[in-house]
Amino acid sequence: MSNRNPKLKQIAYTLMAVAITAFFSNCNTGKSEETTNKPIALPVHMVDTSSAVTVKNYLGTIEGKVNVEIRPQVEGILQEIYVDEGQYVEKGQNLFKIDASVYQEGLNNAVANQNVAKARLENAKLEVERLKPLVDNDVISEVRLRKVMSDYDVAKASLDQAAAEVRNAEISKEFTILKAPVSGYIGRIPKRIGNLVTKGDSEPMTVLSDVQEVYVYFSVNESDFLYFSKLKAREDSILGIKNSKHRLVFPDATLILADGETYDEKGIVDAIDGQVDRTTGAISLRASFPNEDNILRNGSTGTLKISETKKGVIQIPQVATSSLQDRTFVYTLDDNNRVERRSIKIEGTSKDNYIVSGLNIGDRVLLSGIDKITDGSVVTPISQ
Repeated sequence: MSNRNPKLKQIAYTLMAVAITAFFSNCNTGKSEETTNKPIALPVHMVDTSSAVTVKNYLGTIEGKVNVEIRPQVEGILQEIYVDEGQYVEKGQNLFKIDASVYQEGLNNAVANQNVAKARLENAKLEVERLKPLVDNDVISEVRLRKVMSDYDVAKASLDQAAAEVRNAEISKEFTILKAPVSGYIGRIPKRIGNLVTKGDSEPMTVLSDVQEVYVYFSVNESDFLYFSKLKAREDSILGIKNSKHRLVFPDATLILADGETYDEKGIVDAIDGQVDRTTGAISLRASFPNEDNILRNGSTGTLKISETKKGVIQIPQVATSSLQDRTFVYTLDDNNRVERRSIKIEGTSKDNYIVSGLNIGDRVLLSGIDKITDGSVVTPISQ
């Protein structure tokens, strides 16, 4: 073998290595192109009808079923305060005492006048009894007896008047003790012992609230009111109920407290204002809630949630939608699994789903990967 053979072998090995590298490079390029052209596998949602629960929220103000302003019926110095703010009291329990000395003197004076009237009546009666036999025996004229009998009637009327004044004085004295007209909780007490209280005071001595049952007042817009009214009318028509003007329009309500917790008891919307507020376009309503555990207090606030079940509607997950300006879109697949962007209309919300129109039963909607595809792309659907 000549000395050139090693060089020839080296050249041969080099060419062979280049060829092998080119071969594998072409193979990898083919695989890369094949991977690039392979459809993306994405999850899809099959459109069908179902029942959806929609919830509307309204801000409400809580008031006790009975809220009584405690105001004085007589004027005087506040002498005693028997209760404290926030205390629960029973009907008839003493709350406040006004200095009764003036009214006691008035009562004493009325009683004295009554005693005088009694004495005058007794004198008039004796005079009648004394003159009557004389008239019967023609000793004196009948005219004189008539005058004495008239004096007797006047004395009797004076006694009745004096008795009424005594009763009036007794009532005034009784008013110096202010009692609870109902059972409930005591509100703020702005007056202190020694303050003058009058019937003309701008604020009451306190407010007594019976919160065994509470009212939650809230307002709805005219559109919501009409919606629930028409819904109730349709339900009545299906059930064959006529003359339902006195039936409740709204479903039962759930109360969310200020701390975000859900109140255990359900409420009933039992009163609706007869007029729409022209300035706000809203209608005021009232819901009643039991409050046996005294959790709800007068003046508190909460959120009313009114739920409604809609049957036979189309729902899609909210994550399947995209928005552009004021329009909402989803991506659907045709029979060839080709992507098509479609505009839909949102009719409501139910938990994590939208209630929509613009889709048909059997349509397939992409759930994710929207940013990875364009209109006309082909995907491999993964059923969910």
